[in-house]
Amino acid sequence: MGRPTCLPAAARFRHTEPGRTDAAGAARVTSAELWYGTSSAARVLSAVLAPLGWLYCGIAAVRAAGFRRGWLSSFDCGAPVLVVGNLSVGGTGKTPLVRWLMGHLADVGLRPGIASRGYAAAGSASAPVRRVPADGDPTIYGDEPVLLAAEGLAPVVVGRDRVAVARALVHEHGCNVVISDDGLQHYRLRRQCEILVVDGARGYGNGRCLPAGPLREPRGRAARSDLAIATGGGQPGLPTMLLEPGVAVSLGEPADCRPLGAFAGRRVTAVAGIGNPGRFFLMLTAHGLEVDARPYPDHHRFSLADLGTWGNGPVLMTEKDAVKVRRLQPAAGRPWSALWAVPVAAVPGPEFVAALDRLLARRGILPGHTAATGGSDCGR
Repeated sequence: MGRPTCLPAAARFRHTEPGRTDAAGAARVTSAELWYGTSSAARVLSAVLAPLGWLYCGIAAVRAAGFRRGWLSSFDCGAPVLVVGNLSVGGTGKTPLVRWLMGHLADVGLRPGIASRGYAAAGSASAPVRRVPADGDPTIYGDEPVLLAAEGLAPVVVGRDRVAVARALVHEHGCNVVISDDGLQHYRLRRQCEILVVDGARGYGNGRCLPAGPLREPRGRAARSDLAIATGGGQPGLPTMLLEPGVAVSLGEPADCRPLGAFAGRRVTAVAGIGNPGRFFLMLTAHGLEVDARPYPDHHRFSLADLGTWGNGPVLMTEKDAVKVRRLQPAAGRPWSALWAVPVAAVPGPEFVAALDRLLARRGILPGHTAATGGSDCGR
C-alpha cells in the first residue's frame, strides 16, 4: 500500500471501540498515545516513567553484552539462523517479511524453516516443541505460526525454547536454514544474520524504553543488526518494504475472491487485532472504502460476542484475525459469506533484496558460496 502519507483519509473511517471496554482497552489507548503521541500529557507522563525505562534498557543492555562477551552462553542449532525482529513493541510488518523471506530462500535452493514461540497460544510458556499443521488451531499454536504454516512453503515449529525449536527444524524436518520470527532479543539462539524491521511511519516513537516508550532495547542496538528495512518507507537511509493488499477472500466461500475496489464507496466494518491496527484501516480507506474501524488488542481471541457487535454489512479483517474467526461457528443471523479476509504481501525494494543476497553469500548461506573469513555472527 506504500507509506501511509494519506493521513487525511483517516477522516473517512470511524473509530469504534470493541463491544467490551475494560481497563486493558484503556491502557492500550494510553500506551499508543504515550509512546507515539505529541500531546503535553503524553510528554509529561513519559518523563515521569523515564527512570523505569532507563532501568529496563540498562538491564537489556547488560544482558546483551553478557552474550556478546561470552559471559552468557549461546547455542548453535546446526544450521544458519536468520533473525527477523524489531526493537519496538507492536506491529512493524515482521510476519509479512518472514513469509516473503521463506519464499525467497526456497527460490534460491534452500530449505527454510520457521522458529516461533507461538505467542498467546494456550500454555505457550510451558508448551513442548511441536510442528504447526497447516490447519492448526491458533489457540494451541498461536495465530502468526498458523498463518505461516498455512502457506505450506516451509515447516513451522513453535516452543518456548528457541534453541530446541531451531534444532528440531534442522534435525527432524531437514531444514538447512532457520528463520527466527521475532527473535531479536532471544540471544541464547546463535544467529548468523539479523534483519531489523522498523515501522516507517512511527519509527521508534519517543525513543524511550518500556514502559516510558515502545523500545525493548536501547535505540543504539539497531546499529548491530546486519540489515534494516522500513515498512512503508519514511526512514532516511533505510530501504523500503511495501505491504500490498491482495484480493479479499470470503470466509464462507473461499472461492469467492474480490478486489478491494469491489467494496469502494460502501461502509464496511474493518477488524484488526494486530500490533498497528491503524495501518490496516488506512490501507482500506486508501482504496476508497468507508470504514467503521474496530481495533482489538494484538493476538485477540475472538468470540461470538465480538461478531455480534459488528455491523450488518461486509466485515473485512486481517489474515491474522481470520485464522481465529473462521474457527468459530457462524453467529445466528449473520451470513458467514459477509466476512472477508484481506491478505497483504511484503514487497521489499530491490535495494534490500540485493543487500540480503550479498549478505547471505558473504556468510556462506547461499548455495555455492562459502563464508568470508573474518566475519562474525550478528548480535555477538
